[in-house]
Parts: sequence; C-alpha cells; structure tokens
Amino acid sequence: MNQNAASEFDVVIVGGGMVGSMLCAALATAQAPFKDSFRVCVLEDSLPASFDAGSTPPYDLRVSALSIASEQMLQRVGAWQGIVERRLCKYKRLSVWDGEQQGRTEFNAGDINASHLGHIVENRVIQLALLDRIKQMENVTVISPARLSRYNLTKLGVHLVLEDGREFRAGLLVGADGANSMVRQAAGIAMDKKVYPQHALVATVNTQAPQQDITWQRFVPTGPQAFLPLCGAQGSIVWYHTEEELQRIKQLDNAAFVDELNATFPEELGGVTQVQSRGSFPLAKAHAQSYIASRVALVGDAAHTVHPLAGQGVNIGLLDAAALAQVLREANARGRDIGEHTVLRRYERWRYGDNQIMIGALDTIYEAFKPRPSIVQQARSASLNLVDRVGPLKNQLMRHAMGVTGDLPSIAKRIGPA
Repeated sequence: MNQNAASEFDVVIVGGGMVGSMLCAALATAQAPFKDSFRVCVLEDSLPASFDAGSTPPYDLRVSALSIASEQMLQRVGAWQGIVERRLCKYKRLSVWDGEQQGRTEFNAGDINASHLGHIVENRVIQLALLDRIKQMENVTVISPARLSRYNLTKLGVHLVLEDGREFRAGLLVGADGANSMVRQAAGIAMDKKVYPQHALVATVNTQAPQQDITWQRFVPTGPQAFLPLCGAQGSIVWYHTEEELQRIKQLDNAAFVDELNATFPEELGGVTQVQSRGSFPLAKAHAQSYIASRVALVGDAAHTVHPLAGQGVNIGLLDAAALAQVLREANARGRDIGEHTVLRRYERWRYGDNQIMIGALDTIYEAFKPRPSIVQQARSASLNLVDRVGPLKNQLMRHAMGVTGDLPSIAKRIGPA
C-alpha cells in the first residue's frame, strides 16, 4: 500500500469500517472472470486499535453475528484467515421464544447437515482482518486520519477536498461512512427514519456455563433479551428496555448489575459471575430514499439501519459491498463508465428491494412482540410452535438466516451443500 500515491483513483470510499473495507477488498482483488482490478482509495477518520494474532485482549462490546454468506465473502477476498488467527466463536444453534407464552423455535445446523449457522466476531477483528488484506494490495491507498470536507462533480468524475486541504479525483465516490453519512448528506439524499422507544444495553459477561454453541433471544413485554456466545465461558448479552430503566441499570455497580442480570434473564444465560464491560445505545430504523446520486453510491449504514434484534445489520451491509463491487466489475469489463447512472441504478435495484424487505420484517417482529392482548400473544406463540414443527419451513428459514438463499453476489454464494 502506497500512502503517497497519486491523487487520482477509480473509486474513493469514505469510511474504512467493515463495509467500506469489504468493498475495497472486493474491488481491488482480481477475480475471475474479471482480470482487471481497480485503483481504490479509502478515507477513514480513525483506524481500530491493533489486535495481534494469538493475543487475548478483553472482548470489545461491539460484536456481530456473521452469516455463512458473510463468511464466504470474507474468504473470497482473503480476509477470513485474519479473523481465524485472532478470535471468533462458532454457533450451531439459534433459539427464539416468547417469554409470555409457550411458543418456541430452535434452529440447529445439524438439521440441514451444516457444521454451523454462523460466527460471533468482534467488529474490530473483522475490520482489522480486512485492513490487513488491503494493505497487501499495490492498487489500494488507505488514508487515515482523513475527513471529507466537500465534493463537486466534474466532466470526468468527482473532485474531493479533505478538511486538511488534500484533493482527490475519482470516477465514483462511495459513502460507507455510517448512519450519519457526510457523503449522503452532501449528495442531498433524504433518509426515512423511525426512532424506537427502546434503547439497547450491551454487556460482555463471564458465565458459570462453559463454552456455548447457541445464540438465543427471549421476547418479554419490556423488550427482547439476547445472548451471543463468546470464546470460553463468556458471552455478549443484549438487554432492550426503556432509556430510563437502562440508565438506572447502567448506574449500578458491578455486583448489583450481576444480581440484576441473574434475576431478570432466563436460566439459559447460565448464571453471570462477572461483568467485563457494558454500554448502551438508542434504537432506530432508517432507509435512504435512494442509494445513488450523480457519481455517488451508498452502502451499509450510510444507506440503511435496521433494528438489531436479528443481528443482520452487518450482513446486509457486506452484501451491499459485494453487490456494488460486482456491478462495477461487470460494467468495467464491458468498457462502461462506472459512474454512469445506469450502472449505479443496477446496484440500487439489486439491493434496495431486498433491504426494504429485511427492514420491514424486523420492524414487524418488533411490533408483534410489544405488549399485546392475550389472543395476539397466543397467536404469535402458535406461529413459533408451528415453525418449530414444520421441518421444510423451518429449514428454509434457517438457510435464509444463514444467508445462503436469494439473489446473492457471486462472492457470497456458498460452495458445497447447505
């Protein structure tokens, strides 16, 4: 990677997080049938702290449940080994149940002859593994710290100016800079947003139970309670509640917080013995009214945010990156200008509808498990039980959660069974 490369690129990506780095890796890695790779620049405000392979630092609060499709993408761009060498936790089962009724569904990878449903990985580990990969590429420049000040369109592309005065030119500008995307705002793309009355508290805990292979979610009137397994007798818990209640809980000392967890969470948690770290954040869903503007494309949280109850935010963002990379590669192979509206429109048509369905589905689940009359509670529990009993339906839903169905980018497609 050459930090002093010329300031002219095919693509400039603002945001070097997981999604932006995946897009960069997918564009800059030569993959059949496309022989050419792109000159890519990544502008990132700050890079993550290092995590040396073989070390065991405390777990970060921010973790993601990577689907099989995300695993495939990371393997294809050469970043998966960097995750394996650091830290990840495989899970084989997923359980969902209604805390007010008896409805429950449990998915097991063994039912479809799969070795696992996914992995729980720290966001920092994913980002570092991707950065390791793109640092090996001659045609990639990563600049950090770097903040975009403004951009304007030219006859041949986009002219960008950073806050420190540095200037760049590119055929395409991509906003991968999160929910408060400066690129989206500068492009004048509006965002439809819904703020939920709940917040989420996340904590890394030690449990009496040994290493677990299951992630679960229980729905109660105050909001979902979730568990994601981490290496050893550890886990990440997510506690959804009102902002006021979570503020009270956050102010408890560690011993009182442990008592509160053990009294409130189900026995499946395995008994909490210690809290390593904790924090909270507000919840909202949002969807950009368009993913594209003149020579601009949005990916990941810059284009959409979803309710985190199913852990799909990172996975659909990585799919955005893979889809955009494929569209740009195919256009380039045909001699097209990658910044053309018709090229970018193909990406938008591919991803917008799928993401809208996912955003709506998660919002529907949230609404269904709010406090409801008894007859509604019974109906939703009956639905969970029905899914658990009907094998073909259950297995299809499991494959969908694994990300191995639907109109997937080529690098996300699973090789082999299940």
